[in-house]
Amino acid sequence: MAAQDLVGQRIKAIRRQRGLSQAQLAHPELSDSYVSLIESGKRTPTPAVLELLAQKLDCSLTYLVNGVTAEQMEDLEVGLSFAKMALENGEVGEARRRYAELLADGNLQGLASLRVEARYGYALASEACGELAEAIAVLEELGETEAETMTQERKIGVALALCRCHRERGDYSAAVQVGERALGRLARSGWNDALVELGSTLLSVYLARGDMLRAGHFAAELLTASDALGTPRAAVASCWNAAFAAEHTGRSEDAIGLMERALAIQSETGEPRNLARVRLAHASMLLRLHPEEPEKAHDLLLRAQRDMEAAATSTFDRAEVALTLAWVEIVLQHPEQAVEYAQTAAELVRGTSGWLETQATLLLSQAHFLLHQDEEAAAELDTVSRWLETVPATRRAAEDWMTIAEMRRRIGDESQSVAAYQRALASVEL
Repeated sequence: MAAQDLVGQRIKAIRRQRGLSQAQLAHPELSDSYVSLIESGKRTPTPAVLELLAQKLDCSLTYLVNGVTAEQMEDLEVGLSFAKMALENGEVGEARRRYAELLADGNLQGLASLRVEARYGYALASEACGELAEAIAVLEELGETEAETMTQERKIGVALALCRCHRERGDYSAAVQVGERALGRLARSGWNDALVELGSTLLSVYLARGDMLRAGHFAAELLTASDALGTPRAAVASCWNAAFAAEHTGRSEDAIGLMERALAIQSETGEPRNLARVRLAHASMLLRLHPEEPEKAHDLLLRAQRDMEAAATSTFDRAEVALTLAWVEIVLQHPEQAVEYAQTAAELVRGTSGWLETQATLLLSQAHFLLHQDEEAAAELDTVSRWLETVPATRRAAEDWMTIAEMRRRIGDESQSVAAYQRALASVEL
């Protein structure tokens, strides 16, 4: 039902409750025929007329426009604030519950902007809880049904989250389609910070599916766009993902230089949450490209951990730091500490994010192997294998099967190693 129809219905209902005729409500400022047209939804009253009618009907303007009282509006806004705060603080289950309660509140249905924020928040909370299919369904419906209601920035945010969710599920074709279509539609008038972040997410999908030529060209395009904008937000997003593109194309020093540039820019903003994330990305890159210098990565990770504790970041951010610390401890030949960090990461994401829990389990297997605990290492590999058998065959799955195959070989289980190698090849259709 159109908004003007709902407004007309509310005016008619209150008029009748007050025992007034259309002529009595209209006199002397309006005509009774005009009031009739408003009540039937054939005319949209101006703000001045709405305010006049609210005074005549002795009700709030908020109720006439939105169907809720001022007190109900305030309650909904407070509820949204608490849900958003829970999500930002990493209390993802609590955030999802709060958003779901808001969406079940009938008072929200007539409030377009608040309804959009509640549905968007619910999708992000579902994603954070590992419910990617649910998040995708909500985001797709949001884009289809609320296109006229959403602001430009919210449209970009929905596209970015949808692109990211498809990427995390391993559906790279869907992720590319979403990202490219949104950029083609929303970037016609030029780049902005939010669009650069969307482009950076799309770049990560090109890298994940192995489209290095497209990734290289697009990384350069994003860097040019961020340089023209001259904003820290765009610069960090473009440098961060361009660094990964450089790494994947064998330009190691360029990759580290771009990541260091992102870290330097983010350090100037003083925002600890994103600073911690860039430090985490920098440390991970150093471990991959300069494994002979694990101490530098270790220091970056400890600083990232302190930043995250100060900023109350999400469970998944803290889990990723713990995972990377476990990796460093394995490189440093400290398997006992690696076990502790990997177990911490696994507990943080237990039952919410399959891929992070899988990485924690693989690192636990490696740490147990270093401690000469082959049975425990094999048990962890069994856990990962069972989970991988239930997920789509993707490049990420192939990488995990390769890790399992190598670990099986080290333990001495040749038959299981061969089977895992075969699984890896099947995941990339070879």
